[in-house]
Amino acid sequence: MSDENPRFSWGHININVRDLDRSVEFYRRLGFEIVIPGVPYVALSNGAEAQPLPKNAAEALGIEEGIRGRACIMQLDEGFPKIDLTEFTGLNQNEPLRNSDLGLVRICLVTEHLHSEVDRLKAEGVEFISEPKAGHMGLADMAVCRDPDGSLIELLQVYLERWKPFLGAE
Repeated sequence: MSDENPRFSWGHININVRDLDRSVEFYRRLGFEIVIPGVPYVALSNGAEAQPLPKNAAEALGIEEGIRGRACIMQLDEGFPKIDLTEFTGLNQNEPLRNSDLGLVRICLVTEHLHSEVDRLKAEGVEFISEPKAGHMGLADMAVCRDPDGSLIELLQVYLERWKPFLGAE
């Protein structure tokens, strides 16, 4: 085993979607913007027509050959991670995981105005599984919503001034 530390940095988080256009509009409501109108290394774009996923990409992703898709990469700001929204056609897809399941179950977005953001998103038809709730010891307030395909998104307002005991800064 090597003594070297891993040399990774953030890339993107993939979210498979049923309808790319609908999902792009949803994530725009959260403040995301399209940064790349496709995912070039798998030869998919966000154009009107689904493109065939190349054989090597299908093999690397563990997806059957001949599948077609559309995709784009979105960002909240100029940092990482980005999100990769991908719409595949012709696949039998399962529902997203729930918070009680194993694996990647939700992404978390931070805001300084949780209650007003939740009110705004609810007025735009976004489904929430809870109203904003105070976290343990008042460290944060949180709410969880669903994207159009049921993927969970945690919205969080953090009160950093209360974190000093956990950060070693008394």
